[in-house]
Amino acid sequence: MISAGDFRNGVTFEMDGQVVQVVEFQHVKPGKGAAFVRTKFKNVITGAVVERSFNPTAKFPTAFVERKSMQYSYNDGDLYYFMDMETYEQVPINASILGDNFKFVKEEMECTVLSYKGSVFGVEPPFFVELEVTETDPGFKGDTATNATKPAVVETGAEIKVPLFIEQGDKIKIDTRTGEYMERA
Repeated sequence: MISAGDFRNGVTFEMDGQVVQVVEFQHVKPGKGAAFVRTKFKNVITGAVVERSFNPTAKFPTAFVERKSMQYSYNDGDLYYFMDMETYEQVPINASILGDNFKFVKEEMECTVLSYKGSVFGVEPPFFVELEVTETDPGFKGDTATNATKPAVVETGAEIKVPLFIEQGDKIKIDTRTGEYMERA
């Protein structure tokens, strides 16, 4: 059990049959009246974010979210298959569970699969990936007055903005959380 007074960012707990994770919290002690905890939390299954205040003594059952490192193998239609590196078991995951940042993942990359009581609800790709640029326009000298960018397609098919000096065939590092170019690899 966890009390509302012990809330910290990232804590997961069960509330009204739902698994929620604390996004933001603030202990408030007004001049008059009892103290309370103002909390912003998100439902880990649906992604809905809700703000609510709690009495600091309110207790909730702790939810244990399993985070397992698995290797992305291949996809077959709407199913994406991940292999457990310890048991070599293949786990199919529906495309609707994968986030937008999954477009930067290529086969044989390790991802973190999130599950609660055996039910998979999310896949976290690595924070940084190195991919090859497969398609981009050539850059021109003299176009560097500002931080100019151009569109580029990487080997997974995702399109991102890159600096003008990046050319086709270059390996680049991408932050999957923001989808932004970081540096040459």
